[in-house]
Amino acid sequence: MSFTGARGGSGYNTARAVARQQQVVGFITPIAMDNLGHFLADKMLADGVELLSPRSEKPSSLAVVTLIDGQPSYQFYRDDTAERQVDLPFLQNNFPAKGRAFHLTSLAIIDGSDADAWADFFAEQHRMGIVTTLDPNVRPMLIADREAYLERLWRLMNTADILKLSDEDLEWIFPNFDFDTACTAVLRKTSAKLSIVTKGAKGAICYCNGLKIAVPAHPVPNLVDTVGAGDTFMATVLSYLNSADLLSQDALTGLDQATLIALLTRAAKAAAINCECEGCQPPTADALN
Repeated sequence: MSFTGARGGSGYNTARAVARQQQVVGFITPIAMDNLGHFLADKMLADGVELLSPRSEKPSSLAVVTLIDGQPSYQFYRDDTAERQVDLPFLQNNFPAKGRAFHLTSLAIIDGSDADAWADFFAEQHRMGIVTTLDPNVRPMLIADREAYLERLWRLMNTADILKLSDEDLEWIFPNFDFDTACTAVLRKTSAKLSIVTKGAKGAICYCNGLKIAVPAHPVPNLVDTVGAGDTFMATVLSYLNSADLLSQDALTGLDQATLIALLTRAAKAAAINCECEGCQPPTADALN
């Protein structure tokens, strides 16, 4: 067995995918000054992502991804790493004054004082009128305290304007519920104006303004792997809304059926294109048009 170096991380992938769709985006998580950090930062900068925070002297986090039949499994190494050097003042000082949305995802909310800082900042931004978007991208192997994690997740879901979950996330959060019952339970837990559940090859559904809309998955003629597909989907949702001047708390309350279908269809197409590449390689805006 051999391993090849690849860039990744849910927030990292999402930021790159947004930039590749020609939207202005910044990355607030600190990146290390080591060689792996340069490897991450150089690609992000080349894609047009702004690095909002100072680089860190702490080492880079490492994820080992093993692919079996195109499906990834993960091992993570992230104790006292660069990405975890955040607290509430750090986030307040580095978030741009003209920011319109704040996206939070995956490992940032697992545990520790840094997870609490992210959650507190998320709630603060929501109260200030910034669109808060959440994709938990649950990593069960890293969650030592399920109840503490869920308590933080409920708090985040209650201050999210846009929520995205995968069917795998849903199954872990509500292990004793069938899919429809779990969706109903999520809607009771969140105040999100737009809630989306992706189902891989079975497409995606969203709940918004009393509407429930389903779209099929986009065809993937040449599947390589699914790494970053969910991040690309989420990035496309954000990019579509921003480009249509709909990325505001008020605008989200007025999304109609046609807009939602177009939004989900484009996001599904972007995710499918990504699945035809090795690792996370989000499509450009031109590839989606």
